[in-house]
Amino acid sequence: MTYTETLDFLFTRLPMYQRVGDSAMKKDLTNIRLLLAELAHPERQLRCVHVAGTNGKGTVSHLIAAALRAHGFTVGLYTSPHYQDFRERIKVDGTFIPEDEVVRFTQQMLPAIARIQPSFFEITVAMAFDYFARTQVQWVVVEVGLGGRLDSTNVIDPVLSVITNIGYDHMQFLGNTLPEIAGEKAGIIKSGRPVVIGETQPETEEVFRSVARERGAPIRFADQEERRAFPTDLRGPFADRNLQTAWTALRELGKTGDLSLDTDRVDYAFNHVHDLTYYVGRWQTLSDHGPLVLADSAHNGEGLRPVLERLREEISQRAGRLHIVLGVVNDKDLSKALPLFPVEGIYYFVKADIPRGLPATALRAAAADYGLVGEAYDSVGAGYRAAVAAAAPEDVVFVGGSIFTVAEVLPEQPGQ
Repeated sequence: MTYTETLDFLFTRLPMYQRVGDSAMKKDLTNIRLLLAELAHPERQLRCVHVAGTNGKGTVSHLIAAALRAHGFTVGLYTSPHYQDFRERIKVDGTFIPEDEVVRFTQQMLPAIARIQPSFFEITVAMAFDYFARTQVQWVVVEVGLGGRLDSTNVIDPVLSVITNIGYDHMQFLGNTLPEIAGEKAGIIKSGRPVVIGETQPETEEVFRSVARERGAPIRFADQEERRAFPTDLRGPFADRNLQTAWTALRELGKTGDLSLDTDRVDYAFNHVHDLTYYVGRWQTLSDHGPLVLADSAHNGEGLRPVLERLREEISQRAGRLHIVLGVVNDKDLSKALPLFPVEGIYYFVKADIPRGLPATALRAAAADYGLVGEAYDSVGAGYRAAVAAAAPEDVVFVGGSIFTVAEVLPEQPGQ
């Protein structure tokens, strides 16, 4: 089996939420536990930080991994979904898992896959834990895929749990209110293990405090802690919030004795997170020659609001126009997202090249109800090229709405 054949098997033979949505979800931990038992439980060999949240969990995971690496540790990082290369999900010190490791693991697990019938995400989590254990990394930072309590990553016993914030997303799985969603994400809080909450929210604070009390877990709210200013190569609207959450998490590791915290190393890490961890797709500048071209993966109301506010600031400074290449998945509540977009923008409606992508014509029709006007394009690439061609030097082109839309405009990845 070649690497290409292996990816074809993983992507087409296993249920994959990234592509098909709800039908790929498994609402219990049975399969992942069976897979890990086949592998002699590699997750039990790992020293982990577990990170959940509606927005910012990927960035906070990268920040923590960068800081641990700057302290001299070998660091495994598991994130999802990927942008362009499946191997982005599983990294050690910023380097993707080798292709031959993906092939080896998949071939080894074929009998178990046939018997257990896992989802794509379940087999990927098992692959990550197996790879990290066999390479004997010193730390692993694990980003939750969806929710927390029933997410396949929630089989680890982490040194520290982190929950960035709570917002309205994936409500078909997690609940219709912020306390219900918080209850699902609080499922990663473990007995006796400290937890850091990124944001104090009136609707969810008591949910977290109650679960922490029940489980004897020390709890800290990052936005209530001492703040520091950091040099950073993060440029997005959430940068300060995510830096504060990661900093509080690192301080907590220092208090547990698992990390001899060096603030100079933290400063270095936070200013080199892209290089240390391979961090892409968040408020990323694609070009600043001629029109400014930006991409960001925010895809729900809470995430999009500050992104769009920042875009308005960019436009006011440049005295230009805003061109928005917009593509979304078909299970998002557009009534919460579309009203946030500026009616003065010029829109290029697109469909990402996945089955879950909402057709561009359907998106254009929905957007028209909110006064958003533009053309529909057959592909992300076609819409992107049209936007860049139409933009004047003082304009801003923004690509967003979905990680899958952003993935199609990112530059070719360097050799990994």
